[in-house]
Amino acid sequence: MAKAGPPSGIDPTDIAQGNWVDRWLPAGTRPYARLARLDRPIGTWLLLLPCWWGLAYAVSATGQTLTWLHLWYGVLFGIGAIAMRGAGCTWNDIVDRDIDGKVARTATRPIPSGDVSPWQAFAFLVFLCLIGLAVLLQFNAAAIWTGIGALALVFCYPFMKRITYFPQAWLGLTFNWGVHVGFIAVAGAPDPRQLLLYAAGFFWTMGYDTIYAHQDKEDDALIGVKSTALKFGDATRPWIAGFYVLVMALLCAAAWTGGVGAGGVGWGVWALLALAALHLGWQVRTVDFDGAKSCLHRFRANRHFGMIVTAAFVAGAVTVPL
Repeated sequence: MAKAGPPSGIDPTDIAQGNWVDRWLPAGTRPYARLARLDRPIGTWLLLLPCWWGLAYAVSATGQTLTWLHLWYGVLFGIGAIAMRGAGCTWNDIVDRDIDGKVARTATRPIPSGDVSPWQAFAFLVFLCLIGLAVLLQFNAAAIWTGIGALALVFCYPFMKRITYFPQAWLGLTFNWGVHVGFIAVAGAPDPRQLLLYAAGFFWTMGYDTIYAHQDKEDDALIGVKSTALKFGDATRPWIAGFYVLVMALLCAAAWTGGVGAGGVGWGVWALLALAALHLGWQVRTVDFDGAKSCLHRFRANRHFGMIVTAAFVAGAVTVPL
């Protein structure tokens, strides 16, 4: 089968050259760094930020005071996100190695290019999972078991695009699981209110990953891979708008029911959530679904949205309520 060409407007390969991986890492480690996507940190941010949401939200929802321990938990989540995002990408590339070899944009990835064998990739996967486990063991037992529960979601994700047009939904369940771990690490037990935050993250992922999938819709259609980009087609913009409206409604509901702020809902959370809403509106209004560069730029901009939401819940924990 001939290799599918790259989407219009992006490089024919998604392996960047001449970045810090090439400049600073020994040659033998570079394929593994690329396998873990260390040169493309946006995925790590999108995995990490829901952890921070849950952590910051739990501080206020349980009436605690923000302490250095909570900040240390934030650092641990950062280390864990790097390891587990790398593990997820490695597992995805092991499963997708035949598909990746048929698409020009992914054919130079470490496994299909031959730089890393499937068995070497599997050993690297185990190594990354052990790092993630070491981080997870720093939390309470409930958080540990909650984190382990995410492995089933991670394992199944690469297969979803083969059987459903909604693999983005499975990714939403997977990437936002950190809300639960972050919340329980602080609260010590689950609470129904964290489900509002989890649902907000789910619809956020449905939006940003549908935007991302529009980069690959031509290749996906050619090789038989499914996505919401193909499912929604020309109707994608109203779908994205609907997802993002749900995101903001759920975030506001979480803030209200969680009593974010000392003794009530702090003014800071509302100001920053308003800014977050404007950011999502900008994405919906300006993204060009037929322009790969535009899709990639709006997708990466979701790091800023996630950080604004994190700041909102931190502000709600430390500012004076209305």
